[in-house]
Order: sequence, then structure tokens, then C-alpha cells
Amino acid sequence: MDATFYMETAVFNYRVAAIMIVDDHVLIHKQVKDKHWALPGGRVELLEDSQTSIVREVKEELGIDVKVDRLLWFTENFFDYNNKNYHEIGLYYKVSPTGGRFTFQSEAFFGEEGDRLVYQWVPIDQLEKILLYPEFIRTSLRDLPDAPKHLIIKKYSI
Repeated sequence: MDATFYMETAVFNYRVAAIMIVDDHVLIHKQVKDKHWALPGGRVELLEDSQTSIVREVKEELGIDVKVDRLLWFTENFFDYNNKNYHEIGLYYKVSPTGGRFTFQSEAFFGEEGDRLVYQWVPIDQLEKILLYPEFIRTSLRDLPDAPKHLIIKKYSI
């Protein structure tokens, strides 16, 4: 069971995201029906720690075994999506494959879960041109923090 709680007009969400980098490209994804992109990841399950969650999510979505390198950002994210107010706790982990390198593809592709999510490797220096949330990701991947950073992201609409 996901650590997501739905109220009448609001949603609380506990999410993890994976930062996967190959040759100055980062992997992003989006739901096919959406216009905005995000980092791959998903919801933490109840009684699951966040590092186990990100390893599980990457395996489920992409079929890749990864290890957690380090936590980069802890976020408190407030936004509107589909006419609901979201309060999201997010942990953003730099991860690497357990065997070798990530497979780089120049074209968009679907993952292990069918055609619901589309993935794309994007040059980090081109992220500012993409509708990517949360927005801090667009510029923060150029210079990864040495220690985890705590960010409070004020309300915006998707």
C-alpha cells in the first residue's frame, strides 16, 4: 500500500525519484497523457524505507537493478494537479546500475509497465527548455550537491 493519503480536496504523497545520468544526459519520464515530465520513481509503500523503494521502483519501471549512491535532495513540495492540492514529501537519490552502465537510447521509449509511461534521455544542459517538475531539477542537475539539501517548494500548478 502506497504512503499516499487522499482527502476530499487534497492529497499527501511520499515519493522517491531516481537521478540516472549517462554522458551528461538524465533520464526523465512522463505519463503519456501529460505534457510535463518528471524524474523516474514512485510512491514509497507503507513500512518501506525510501532507499528500498527507489531500488524497487526502478526495477518495476525499467527492469534495471540499481544501487543508491546518495541522497541529493529532500523536498516538501506543494502543488496543484488535476484539481487537487498536493503536499508531497520527495527524496531524490542519485543511483547507478549494479552491473555496468545504464543503456543510453537517443529515442523515447516505454518501460516495463507498458505504454503508460514514456522515458527519454535528455541532455542536462537542455532541461531548462522542458516542462519538468519540480522546476528546481531543470538547473540543479548541472552541479549536484555534495551533501543532501532540504528544499521547500511553494505552490504551483501542473
